[in-house]
Amino acid sequence: MSKSKVTRPKAARKASKTLMSKSTSSKSKSAAGSALSQTKAPKKVTSKKAASKASSVLRDGRTSKTSKSAAGSALAQKPSSKKKK
Repeated sequence: MSKSKVTRPKAARKASKTLMSKSTSSKSKSAAGSALSQTKAPKKVTSKKAASKASSVLRDGRTSKTSKSAAGSALAQKPSSKKKK
């Protein structure tokens, strides 16, 4: 079951800036791409691979606020890891 979250316009702009930047890492760009693809698609969710990259972007102290915003948006749209009984 997917969450009904979408990337807000402000986070989408930051994700776009992250993707256009030449100095941004591939992990940041992956997370930003995931967030941007979910702008108007509430049924899309972040993959495990993209969520892992987004998590490492958030933990990296050298990452810009813009990249972290995009990574946070992508991570917020990750399906929950709780297994239902």
